[in-house]
This record gives sequence, structure tokens and C-alpha cells, in this order.
Amino acid sequence: MEEWRIDQLQKMMAEGTITAAKAVQFYLDRIEQIDRQGPRLNTVLAINPDALAIAEALDAERQANGPRGPLHGIPILLKDNIETRDPLPTTAGSLALAQNFARQDSFVAERLRAAGAIILGKTNLSEWANFRSNRSSSGWSSAGGQVRNPYALDRNPCGSSSGSGVAVAANLCTAAIGTETDGSIVCPAHVNGIVGLKPTVGLIGRSGIVPISPSQDMAGPMTRTVKDAAILLGALTGVDPRDSATAVSPSHNHTDYTQFLDKNGLLGARIGVARNYFGHNPRVDAVIEDAITIMRQQGANIIDPANIKTKGQLRDPEFEVLLYEFKHSLNTYLATTPRTVTQRTLAELIEFNVLQETAVLPYFGQELFEAAQAKGNLSDDAYQEALATGHRLARDEGIDATLQAHKLDAIVAPSGGPAWLTDWVNGDHYGGSSSSPAAVAGYPNITVPAGYVFGLPVGISFIGTVWQEPTLLRLAYAFEQATKVRQPPRFLPTVKFT
Repeated sequence: MEEWRIDQLQKMMAEGTITAAKAVQFYLDRIEQIDRQGPRLNTVLAINPDALAIAEALDAERQANGPRGPLHGIPILLKDNIETRDPLPTTAGSLALAQNFARQDSFVAERLRAAGAIILGKTNLSEWANFRSNRSSSGWSSAGGQVRNPYALDRNPCGSSSGSGVAVAANLCTAAIGTETDGSIVCPAHVNGIVGLKPTVGLIGRSGIVPISPSQDMAGPMTRTVKDAAILLGALTGVDPRDSATAVSPSHNHTDYTQFLDKNGLLGARIGVARNYFGHNPRVDAVIEDAITIMRQQGANIIDPANIKTKGQLRDPEFEVLLYEFKHSLNTYLATTPRTVTQRTLAELIEFNVLQETAVLPYFGQELFEAAQAKGNLSDDAYQEALATGHRLARDEGIDATLQAHKLDAIVAPSGGPAWLTDWVNGDHYGGSSSSPAAVAGYPNITVPAGYVFGLPVGISFIGTVWQEPTLLRLAYAFEQATKVRQPPRFLPTVKFT
């Protein structure tokens, strides 16, 4: 029962062996037993008080008219920087937004609701989506405290979509939605042993999501299987009238991405290995080497190496862009919040954090807030140059150059290192990451479980060019079906090294 897939749960509801209301109650009980008590994962920030009533209404609708589609009656958790019109605040993990009750659904929530999904509640996250301090602890927020990794409770869940990743891994929902600016879907997905898909910027509308960067922010599925990710993605695509980036998406999006899933999808595929993302951990490298061997056995043509040559050049232009865009987009967002939110600019948030230092700044500061506040407008030459440079390095001279030079379908690399010990003194210490090229380019990236290092999950990333979600889903699904390495967490207090 714990590892329910979307199609499995849908089949059970169609047969009458379970109802949406009973599924919701199962998850509510499990959240109480595992998240609130037991191992105390600290993952679910708030439960939707209307979830059971919504489920009962959807059960009645099923009886009368049949299901709306594959998400009818499926309980979903949303990262708490995504607005819903349910009686839940959208906090971004900050006490400053404790009274931020949205007047309308975000585009993501609107699409899920239209598909018949049940918004079960909101998940904890790294405060302000991990854009407050260089010394932050991923998964910690002043609104919700520290999220814990379900594979080893003293390990970090990565961020910023930490709560969504842990909730899916620990079976506190059927699926979840996360958001990513750079690594915030793929990192918590890979260290928690699940599938995470960061789509092309423009494929899913971003209205009603607390922003960092209009050029990089995206929402995406976090699931236990590639098929579930494909089902969710199909429900989320479309033109968002409040997000101009989606205007071109009709010629690129699909309402059913499961049509691209093929267990033989690696046969004849040309897969490039980005070797310059290896070398951080020999055990991780060994897991990925095994994954490459399996892909070759499944008929893939492995081109090795196929490095993204601009790897070391992305950080500076990306960081400059994020500082400028964060100040501009957050000020714009705060101006739209209800008057119950009294901090309405980044400058006022900085002041609030100082006044609430004990609760908000107990472990790390707000130097990213302060650096962003010091920036000028988006018309500044420094911003325009950094944006153009980042896109050139990540797209033309980065991912696209690698794909074209080797005639590749996709590039693979380790998603990152195993989960590190949560450390409020020194902050995060990542063991490598391959998320930045796709993040800066605005291109798709999907991570799939590849193996374990001392019982800690490790993922492999499939990276492609713009609008290539169908190709990446096909390849990731074929790899998943050939390996099936995912194992549910055991909530161990720490890693066992024997």
C-alpha cells in the first residue's frame, strides 16, 4: 500500500477497492505517524483542512460521471512556495509570510485541481527556496524547522524542494510538486531516491509561485516512478496568462507524456557522458559507471567523454543574474500579496529578519538578501551582460554544443553526491552537482535513482536541449525499467557502514 503509483491507485479506485477519501485518510494517518511522530521527518508544513471533503466530492463525481483523467482523486503535496486558494498560507518557509493567504490558485494548483487531483497540503522547504544565505542548511525554514532525510535521519534532504522530495520518498503522498532555480528539484530527488523532473522554462506556468529568477525558475514533478512524472507533467502544461514565458509552449507541450515511455527506449540512443562532472566521490562514480554499462547493454550508443566544456564558467554570470532578478521579482510578487503580509519589499524583509533574529536567523544569516538589495534595475548593463553570457555559455557553447558535436539524444552525469550530515554550524557541503547547465539554459533535466552509497541514494541525470522532455522521459523510463533500483527508506537514525 505504501508505494502506490498513480496508475495503480487509479485502477483500485475504478474497481472500487479504495476511494479517494480512503486514500487521503491513509496519507493523513501516515503523516501523523511518520512525519509528526515516529522518525519525525518534519516534511509536511500544513495539511489542507478541506482535503477529505474534496476527496469525497471527487468520489461522488466518479460515481456519477467517471474520472476526469489519470489524476482524478490522486493526493498531491505542493511545495509551500506555490499558492493555492485552499485555507493554507503560502510561506516560502518564512515567518514573514505566515499570513500570506492567496486569493486565487497558482497556475500549477489550478491545473492540478482541474485534473481532479487533491491538494493534500504544503511541504516544508529551504527558506526562501535556499536564496537567503551562502551558509544555509538545506531543508531548514523558520516556518517549519529542519526536514530530515528518511534514509538516514541525521543526513540532509537537500533543497530547496526538500519537503516534497522526502514526502514522496517516505510515501506521505502519491506525488508532489517541487520548484527549481538551480538544483532544487533534482538534488532533493536524487538524495531521497526518487524521480525529479525540472522542465524547460515556459512549459509550465509560474504565476502564483514565490519567485527567485524569471529566467530560471520552474515547477516540476517529484515522483517515485518516471511514469508518474510523465502523468503529472501532462496535467501541468499549458499557457499561463500571467506568465509570458508560456506563450510559445502550445507548439511544444503535450497533455499526455506517457505516450513517449518505452522500455526499449535506450535501443539505438546516443548518450554522451559528461566526464567533467565525475571525480567528487569514487563510490558515486562507480554507481554511475554501472548505470552506463546497463545503458550500453540496453542498446545505447555511449559516447564517452562528451563533456560540457563551459562547466566552470557558469557560476559568476548565473549568480549575478539571480541577485538582480530576485530583488526585482520578489518586490513585484510581494506587492500582490494580501495586506495581511506587512513586509512588502525585500528591504522590509531584511529588516523583519533582523527584528526576528532569534527565530529567523539562529543558524545562518541573510547575506544573499543583502547582496540582492544592493543591486540596481534589470535595465543595468551588468545584468543584461550576465544574462546574455549565461545563456551563451549554457546553451550555444554548453549543452547544445555538446549535443550537436556528438549527435547526441541526451547527456548523462551524476546528479550529485550522497546526502551529507546536516550541519547548522557550517551549512551545506555538496558532493558535486550537474544541475547548473540545464538550470542556466532553461533546459530540461531529469534525475532517476541509479544506486546507493552506504544505503544513501544516488541519482543519474539525463540532460537535453529545449523542449526535449519526450526524449528525456523515454530514456529515463527505459533506464528505470532496466534497473529498478529504488528501495523505500527505513528511517535509520544514521548511516550503517557495514
